[in-house]
Order: sequence, then structure tokens, then C-alpha cells
Amino acid sequence: MVNKYYMYVLLCGDNSLYGGFTNDLNKRLLKHQSGNGAKYTRSHLPVKMIYHESFEHKRDALKAEYAFKHQSRYQKIQYLINNGVSKNLFQ
Repeated sequence: MVNKYYMYVLLCGDNSLYGGFTNDLNKRLLKHQSGNGAKYTRSHLPVKMIYHESFEHKRDALKAEYAFKHQSRYQKIQYLINNGVSKNLFQ
């Protein structure tokens, strides 16, 4: 069995973006939506997963998460649009 690791992006209720890492997208999204996810998303509900990338190695997913989190909002939105997320989500 090949492990998959993911970098994902949530669109929060206040239109902010949250980047995270997991090895189970569905389980992690349910945690965030129930208020038991990250401290940040608890106070920014509801959340919707708008993007994810899969990686074979954990370190690569963590690097992608780190890189995403350290961009400006404008850069994050451009990254998401360039990777197929509809720009209508950000208007």
C-alpha cells in the first residue's frame, strides 16, 4: 500500500484561506467542520475544502504547506487559480 500525503486549502467563512497537511482528506475536513480541527479554523467556520495536492512523501506535502502559508493572500489566490480553482471564489 502506498501512503498518500496531502496539502490542502480551506476557504473559511470569513473568506480567509487556511493551508494544512494530512494523510486523510475526508477525516481532516470533518474535523475542521466540526470545530475540532485547527485553532484558527474553529473561529472561522464554516470551512470548505477548495484545493488539495497529493504527494508520495510526507516531507514534500509539508514543504508545500509551508510554502503556501508563507505567501501573501494575493500570491495564494494566484497559486490556486493557476492550479484550477475558480477565481469566482475570491470575488
